[in-house]
Amino acid sequence: MAVKIRMARMGRRHRPFYRINAVESKTPRDGRILEKLGHYDPIEKEAEKQIVLNTERVQYWLGQGAVTSDSVAQILKRHGITCKQYEEKLLRRKRALAIARKQGKPFTKAEKEAAAKAAEGDAAQKKK
Repeated sequence: MAVKIRMARMGRRHRPFYRINAVESKTPRDGRILEKLGHYDPIEKEAEKQIVLNTERVQYWLGQGAVTSDSVAQILKRHGITCKQYEEKLLRRKRALAIARKQGKPFTKAEKEAAAKAAEGDAAQKKK
């Protein structure tokens, strides 16, 4: 059984509220959960009330091999809990960025768009 720690959206329209749950990887976003681990309220003004976590249970599920979503991993990082898979993903991205910079290739979306505009500008000047 592959377990993921991810968020399920609750609340009403224009007022999101997310539950942080441990779920089987194949269940839908708002499907059956294994355990509720906390909640996240992005509109809450006070930082302490914005994120509520049961850190012991989160540590338990991570110890059992649960994989976190990127957004949950960022929330856990703010609380001092590291996620092995997320850290490895960041390292891979950092290495890929270094390789792209070394080869002079665009890496981010903005860089790719700027390169495409420059290529269009060069093509337009060659036609003249």
